[in-house]
Amino acid sequence: MVIAIVQARSSSSRLPGKVLKEIQGKAMILHGLERLSASRKIDKILLATSDDPSDDVLAKTVQAVGYSIYRGSLDDVLARYYHCAEQYAPVHVVRITGDCPLIDWRIVDDVIAWHLVENNDYTHTTERFPDGLDTEVMTFAALEQAHREAQRPSEREHVTLYFRNHPERFRIGNVDCVEDYGNLRWTVDEPRDFALVEAIYEQLYPSNPDFSMQDILALLDKNTELLSINQGIVRNEGLQKSIAEDELLHKSAMENERGGAP
Repeated sequence: MVIAIVQARSSSSRLPGKVLKEIQGKAMILHGLERLSASRKIDKILLATSDDPSDDVLAKTVQAVGYSIYRGSLDDVLARYYHCAEQYAPVHVVRITGDCPLIDWRIVDDVIAWHLVENNDYTHTTERFPDGLDTEVMTFAALEQAHREAQRPSEREHVTLYFRNHPERFRIGNVDCVEDYGNLRWTVDEPRDFALVEAIYEQLYPSNPDFSMQDILALLDKNTELLSINQGIVRNEGLQKSIAEDELLHKSAMENERGGAP
């Protein structure tokens, strides 16, 4: 069984409530779920959000259109993710984030297929894909191991960081993009990101709700002015911030240890 868990929360620091902002009359999170539901390799799609009251509206919005949800820890996202998956005893788990409303199910299925062929513990897209098409697939056994062993705050906040920090413990593979589009940013963290995604939907969604990565690339090729809307934003800024905070905590602990030594 292959399940996909979309993680999302409403309390984003840079663009609060972004997952509920409307695009073409529909909440952004619902667009992402709709696009993912076209997958031919995913057996069930779930939303994993927090049990904080700030996510009540998000949970109701997603439940109202028929998706199952799980609510868990706001800060320990790895625990939330694991306990969500645990209910369904899957063999494989696909991780997608709720701030990626341009996710392409074709790429998702390619990653799942490669993951199965290689018999990997964890498989991911490379950063040669546009930021916002990120797809990760892991075995439930690997997720369980990460949940059991991960200690760093960054590894609890970022579900798959433990795999990347410990490649010696897992069989890891990746799916690369034919060309390098890593400079393109199709995720939503800032108001400028949302403006670009909104413009893409306005141009493509009415005539073809199931538009692909190639359709977006063709649109941007014809309308190059769209590229400037969200240029200059750092990729994976939240992850880098978490890792930096880990280092500060470690440094502080070491200094306290030295200071307390006889």
